[in-house]
Amino acid sequence: KMVDPTLAEMGKNLNEAMKMLEDNQRKVEEENEKKYARKDIPGPLQGSGQDMVSILQLVQNLMHGEEEEETSQAYRLQNVGEQGHMALLGHSLAAYISVLDRERLRKLTTRILSDTTLWLCRLFRYENGSAYYHEDDREGLLKICRLVIHTRYEDYTVEGFNVLYTKQPVIYISSAARTGLGQALCNQLGLPLSCMCRVPCNTMFGSQHQMDVALLDRVIKDDVESGKLPLLLVANAGTPGAGHTDKLGRLKELCEQYNMWLHVEGVNLATLALGYVSSSVLAATKCDSMTLTLGSWLGLPAVPAVTLYRHEDPSLSLAAGLTSSQPVEKLRALPLWLSLQYLGHDGIVERIKHASQLSQRLLENLKNLDFIKTSVEDELSSPVVVFKFFWEYSNRDQTSHAAQASTIQHPIISNERHIYDTFNQWLGEQLAQLVPASGVDVVELEDEGTCVRFSPLMTSAVLGTEIQDVDQLVDCLKMKIPVLTSTLQLREEFEQEVRRTASLLYIEDLSWPGLGVVRYNYHSDGKNDDKQEKELEKINTELLKKLNELESDLTFSLGPEFGGQKNCVYIGMVTEDLDVSELVETIAATGREIEENSRLLENMTEVVRKGIQEAQLQLQKANEERLLEEGLLRQIPVVGSVLNWFSPFQASPKGRTFNLTAGSLESTESTYVSKAQGTGTTPPPTPKSSLAKQRLPGQKIFKRSVRSSDAFSETSSISHCDDLEKVDPRPPALSPGPEQGPQQTEEQKELAQATQMDTQGAQSDDPPRHCAKAEEGESQR
Repeated sequence: KMVDPTLAEMGKNLNEAMKMLEDNQRKVEEENEKKYARKDIPGPLQGSGQDMVSILQLVQNLMHGEEEEETSQAYRLQNVGEQGHMALLGHSLAAYISVLDRERLRKLTTRILSDTTLWLCRLFRYENGSAYYHEDDREGLLKICRLVIHTRYEDYTVEGFNVLYTKQPVIYISSAARTGLGQALCNQLGLPLSCMCRVPCNTMFGSQHQMDVALLDRVIKDDVESGKLPLLLVANAGTPGAGHTDKLGRLKELCEQYNMWLHVEGVNLATLALGYVSSSVLAATKCDSMTLTLGSWLGLPAVPAVTLYRHEDPSLSLAAGLTSSQPVEKLRALPLWLSLQYLGHDGIVERIKHASQLSQRLLENLKNLDFIKTSVEDELSSPVVVFKFFWEYSNRDQTSHAAQASTIQHPIISNERHIYDTFNQWLGEQLAQLVPASGVDVVELEDEGTCVRFSPLMTSAVLGTEIQDVDQLVDCLKMKIPVLTSTLQLREEFEQEVRRTASLLYIEDLSWPGLGVVRYNYHSDGKNDDKQEKELEKINTELLKKLNELESDLTFSLGPEFGGQKNCVYIGMVTEDLDVSELVETIAATGREIEENSRLLENMTEVVRKGIQEAQLQLQKANEERLLEEGLLRQIPVVGSVLNWFSPFQASPKGRTFNLTAGSLESTESTYVSKAQGTGTTPPPTPKSSLAKQRLPGQKIFKRSVRSSDAFSETSSISHCDDLEKVDPRPPALSPGPEQGPQQTEEQKELAQATQMDTQGAQSDDPPRHCAKAEEGESQR
């Protein structure tokens, strides 16, 4: 129990505040009336202030915005746990302890700082080290650089940059280091970018992500001969991308040879707390300094990063900012001090061990999957798993490339990586969306390209990743691999089919993760470019709408929001049973239908306009003829009525009808004679796809009925036809009776076939003709 009543009350208030923030069901008390002291004061500050419930509810509303996904935010808060509450309590305690008297504050901060430093050095096998606690994980390396400058340049405190000018310092970092790390160090230290040297990684021997030690040795010799001072080397125990570890033992020997400082950072340093540590990572315990990020490793919110270092001169550490005489700054270690005591040694080791087991579980499952290529440094103890989808050309159908090997071999190889990067980008996004608890992300590597990374040491403690989440990730990956292979295989076939189709234009977009991009090519008829562009956009927009209305498993879209081609139809991922020829023919036929309908509407509009003008002229001419025929007297109102009463004028009605199909004016005499209006000519048929075929029940469009590429066998074809004949499309009245002869049966078969063709085929005949055929068959019977 806490003796100090103020401390106990503060802890109680903090506990109540945490419960309020984590309770999503708490309702906000509505404010009915507010007193405004001044109208220009912001709303929350008006009146006499807000109560704690309202303020905490406001904070909760800001944390869980209405537009954000509440499930993901609540999921992260659920995994804060008791150890997270201890870390948050540390920040409140630090604020309270800072008001103590100076002597009591000095004793307390010294105890907290010494305990935390000792625990971390014992946990991570770093004997006789000092610790610097910082919020930014790059700040520790920055202070180490200042410490080395003060150490190597004796007059730096007095002369400043003048001593650097006489002998320029050089800081060496790996090309696989974090992006922008070298530039950030130069900006904070006030050094030119020429003081930063990026060391390439191995390209012939060893890992592609390890620093080339032999090349580094030659570079340092050249710098020494040119009058420069090798100052510091930044190595990686787990590169930010692939999680590989540099050859720390050889690098330490090289640094001792040239009197350089060796600093190590990376996620693999967490494994130093385990019972078994690989020799490559164990060599980090001999370095001069290392940076630990325990917040992500242990799932502790708002705890500082720690830089452990060895140096004998406390005055230089104070000058570099690694130590401080202000007791308040020493309280940065308080949240970590509380959290480490709460977890204990077993809890800390268990969390790091659990993350390593997750990586091993995923790596073992990936070994059994085809078309998955892994990039790990040590398969026995690698805490980071990087993998990608890759399909060797030897596994593909070589027949499709044999004829074009001499002409397109180099373009295929050059475009292959871009296509794989696109597909792996899609794969990583899908896995992260389907299994959010796994914490997988997409990473860009210099040699491998786009890959999917699983780094549970950085995510599992926060997301609460378990073994079943890894198994679910593997299951989702197994479902996505056939889709990727099918799309990659049918992508080239789709391109060939589109290029063979006259009305379609293939658009090559290597950054689109799908079957491909197609555009309906509008036939130019001498119109200006702006009008053609508008008509092209209209046709392809309508084409996309028509394709989405089809009952298929494909996704058709306008492409990505930024960077996509205009007036195109983007087709997404497909399965292996896709009928590419039918898909392309349907797209072309639908585009032609839309184009013909558009042209028909334009032509009909012009015909109607001309017909109206002609009708007005004929009506005007008919009025003049009627005036001449009736005479002038009959046009006078009073005289005409009397004359019509004594001598009625008999005139045959003359009218005009406009035939939309023929586009001409016709007389209505035949209508008055026959007492019925004529049907006129038959409208032109609507263009349809020539690949209209019968489908099995439940079979969707663009699907092959059989998986194999071979044709149907004769036996299967006959059985399939027999199954179709079992479904009799004829009505009961046309069924042959026992008294009918063979000739009548043949006629009925012809009539049934004609009816079936009209039902399944395109609209090639008119309904009146169908009725005429039926009446003719009835009369023959």
